[in-house]
Amino acid sequence: MKKVFTNLTFWVLVAITAGALLGNFYPDTAIKTEWLGKTFIELIKYFIYPIIFFTISLGISNMGNIKKAGRVGGKAILYFEIITTFALLTGMIVSHLIQPGSGVNISEVKAGDISNYLKQAETFTWLGFLKENPTLQILIISIIFGIWLSGYEKKESIVKPLTVISKYVFKALHFAMLLAPIGAFGGMASTVSKFGLQTLLPLGKLMITVYITCLCFIFIILGLLLMHYKISILKYLKYIREELLIVLGTSSSEVALPSLIEKLERFGCSKSVTGLVVPAGYSFNLDGTTIYLSMAIMFLAQVYHIDLTLHQAFVIIGVLLITSKGAAGVTGSGFIVLASTLSAVKVIPMEGLAFLLGVDRFMSEARALTNFIGNGVATIWISNNEKEFDYNKMKMSLNNFSDSEKILAE
Repeated sequence: MKKVFTNLTFWVLVAITAGALLGNFYPDTAIKTEWLGKTFIELIKYFIYPIIFFTISLGISNMGNIKKAGRVGGKAILYFEIITTFALLTGMIVSHLIQPGSGVNISEVKAGDISNYLKQAETFTWLGFLKENPTLQILIISIIFGIWLSGYEKKESIVKPLTVISKYVFKALHFAMLLAPIGAFGGMASTVSKFGLQTLLPLGKLMITVYITCLCFIFIILGLLLMHYKISILKYLKYIREELLIVLGTSSSEVALPSLIEKLERFGCSKSVTGLVVPAGYSFNLDGTTIYLSMAIMFLAQVYHIDLTLHQAFVIIGVLLITSKGAAGVTGSGFIVLASTLSAVKVIPMEGLAFLLGVDRFMSEARALTNFIGNGVATIWISNNEKEFDYNKMKMSLNNFSDSEKILAE
């Protein structure tokens, strides 16, 4: 019983449940807790950028071989493109089979204001995407610095102090993560109070279909990728359960990025591969977001009784493969990308996006969780492919008690 009450997973789960109940029954009180979730996310963001910088720059410098860094980066980009294509196809196929948009009466759905999203979609540029995506900026700076450091003759004089600082940053992160239940409570309570569970009813079929599709993608496609290297997807999910609950409560996969990097290294992934793949994945490997984008377009086509031809379907896939790469680091990114795609395809009415606003927030959890799990699986797969995965570390991690229990025990 003592282990349960000192387990971070338990308290995050309690916080999420309490937040949902407060938001549903006392919305006026719950909305006031929004600052708790936002403050926790902002706190963790202070750790994201230094951790990305340390892991990438130190990882590349430790490789001692620029060709190897290029090879790992190339494999990561190729992996991202292939898997996100599978995610797109999965979303479109499931939407075609289940038909979540058929029978939806638009008059029963509360439309939201999408003018701001349409304006941002019109002004979207790749340069603007780079400017508004600090994670990508730090990624580029870290790679350049790591390459320079690897060729510097006296690199040890820089590597040693950076390694020490990195250890203290991770230690501080451990204590910050103990506030996760508070952040999860505020995030869940304010979300439910703002949008209300009743908004789920008219578009409930779409939301359930998105969750089912994400689960299928995780357990079938990502599960098979891990099975190839004799790793259980269920055991891996259990290993990162605390982070999954934090992502669920805050609807942000980015908030658990620093913790994921550390856990993957403990799980057996090499430091250099983890440092490159995880941060890059947050900009280019958004499996959950990609699934949602494809399903949202198919849903709107069904609502407006538009029978997409095979040619139009392939055009949508092609456009989404490009536009979905701009879905990270931009406020309201999902709707901006959807608006950009619909504008390019010119088949489905743009105003249809207004009907998705009511349930979009409740589907963001599915997107965030799938993105988070997908980036972890990508790192494990590439580490194995590079023959830099330590199975002994993995066994020790799976047999050990959780990281939070270790911290509290100390």
